[in-house]
Parts: sequence; structure tokens; C-alpha cells
Amino acid sequence: MKTTFPLLPRSFVPVVDVGDAIWSDVTFGTPTKLSGRNAGVAIERAVELCLQQKVQAMVTAPSSKEALNLAGFNFPGQTEMIALLSHSQRVAMMLIGGTMRVGLVTIHTGINNVSAQITKEKTLDKLTIVHQSLRDDFGIKKPRIAVLALNPHAGEKGIIGTEEDEIIIPALTEAKAAGILAEGPFPADGFFGSAAYKKYDGILAMYHDQGLIPLKMLAFDKGVNFSAGLKIVRTSPDHGTAFDLAGKNKANISSMLEAIKLAVSISHSRQHHD
Repeated sequence: MKTTFPLLPRSFVPVVDVGDAIWSDVTFGTPTKLSGRNAGVAIERAVELCLQQKVQAMVTAPSSKEALNLAGFNFPGQTEMIALLSHSQRVAMMLIGGTMRVGLVTIHTGINNVSAQITKEKTLDKLTIVHQSLRDDFGIKKPRIAVLALNPHAGEKGIIGTEEDEIIIPALTEAKAAGILAEGPFPADGFFGSAAYKKYDGILAMYHDQGLIPLKMLAFDKGVNFSAGLKIVRTSPDHGTAFDLAGKNKANISSMLEAIKLAVSISHSRQHHD
């Protein structure tokens, strides 16, 4: 279906109808195949509009992974789905909360699989993507990035774990040789506990909760999820669907507003950089 946006007064917002549900089909707070289908199709259409350069950015509202999977959209998250649809080969999930910007090496994977998924190549790749994004999307000319350790106490020289010595430090060495200002690996508890994060423009965490728990403690109501490295600009609130609040007019819109503001800011920054 071809989508066009006529010239409208500023008080009007164009709406693209992509679903086939009616209100009687919707049950507040319950993920269904129909709701998942409409969410998935909306994501597909938004990506299409971005690729066609009819819009400059997309902001996705929280969606249920369960509902998307019921509808046949078998992805661990929206980040992976949008990366595939936009033909983006190298993507890093970043969470933004004020001046804290956290990138992740692994995203939606079980904790028992994290260590096996962390390689020198992957760590270096995510570090490079975060560096480029801080420069091109956030306008930081020479970003400083802190890299977190995987194991407690950064492995204690191999006593607790060897990933730091065998994977993370070699990746850091290559990154520095390429001109990236990266330091670490830092034990995560001391790094956040001592507020060392304030000294850096970005942080690279090894897994989901390692980076997101401290960020959400500091900026839960205003955190934003940003997909760095995508060919298009995509942001979203950093919280989930909150089905327990659905239909009750109690949801906090702050994170969504911040996601919209950040999408506008990044799209302008990319235009300026180009």
C-alpha cells in the first residue's frame, strides 16, 4: 500500500492505518495474536516509511514479545526485527538516561548463554558501533567509553573467570589501536557504586541487566532505548508494556516523550553529520 502525507496544518498529525482490529477485538492487558499482528505490521510499515525517506525516524511503543510471537513475528525483540527489516548488518542496543549511555554486547539472551556469546570480535564490533554512534548521533567528537567486565572483580586475574584476559582486554587493545578512547574492563559494581560513569560519554556492558539495572535506577521514567548502527533512526521507551496499567489512564508518558525528543535530536544530528 502506498502511503502519502498531504500538507497539513501543524495542529494535525497524519495517521497511517495498518491494522484490521476494532475496539471490540481488544482486551486491555491481554496479549493476543491479533494485537501482535497489528503491532508487527505497524513496525513493518514504519521501517518501510523510513527506508523510503518519507519520515526521518520511527519511535516504537512497548510491544509484547508474546503477542508478536503468537502472530508469527518470531524475534527475541523489536531491535532484532527492525535490524532485519532495515537491512542493517551491525546494530548495538543502547539505553539512554540523561548523560548515561549504555551499549550492550549481548541483548535478549538467557544468562546461562551470555559467556558463550561474548567473543573478542563481537565485543570489538559493539564497541566500534557505540563509538561511531556517540560521534555521529550524539555529536561527541572524541567520546570516552568505559567497558565493563563480565565477572565479579574483573575475574581476579583469572581466578574467578578468564573472559577479561582472553576476550575483553584483547578487544580493548585493538579498539585503542584504531583510535577509540576506551578503558576497562571495570568491575560493574564498583564502577556504578563510585559514580565513575559520570566520567565517560558511553558505557559498554556485557549483558542486559548489567547495564540496564543501574540506568533504570537513575532514569526509569525518562530512559530511552536506541538502536545504534541502524540505517534508520529508531527509539523507544525503555520500559515494557505494563499490562497491569492498560486502560486505566495511569501510565507515565515521560519515557515516550523522551524517546520522541531523542529521535528528533538524532535525526538532526545525522543530517548535520552527513
